[in-house]
Amino acid sequence: QVQVQESGGGLVQAGASLRLSCKISRRTFSRYMGWFRKPPGKDRDFVAAISRNGDSTVYADSAKGRFTIYRDNNKNTIDLQMSNLKPKDTAVCHCAAAINPIKYEYNYSGQGTKVTVSS
Repeated sequence: QVQVQESGGGLVQAGASLRLSCKISRRTFSRYMGWFRKPPGKDRDFVAAISRNGDSTVYADSAKGRFTIYRDNNKNTIDLQMSNLKPKDTAVCHCAAAINPIKYEYNYSGQGTKVTVSS
């Protein structure tokens, strides 16, 4: 059983930064791990993914230039540094220990951490 725990969300003003962190109990066979989010009243959106050794990253268009994903294999953590946050970034953000950034498939995700951006 893979357990995932996200943290770092909060209420911030537009333009602020937040760093989300994800702790994963063990690695999966998936090449990618990453983040997706669910805005209120909307479907899930892919945000970012990083490969097993960190040599490849994939970002949603909405995240490019503002978000950076990191992973530490020694600690089994994935962080998402978010900058210049906008009200449209308001969502519950989930970490997935297995993610397909092409098919937008997410497995082994946690309860999420809420990000609220006020204007």
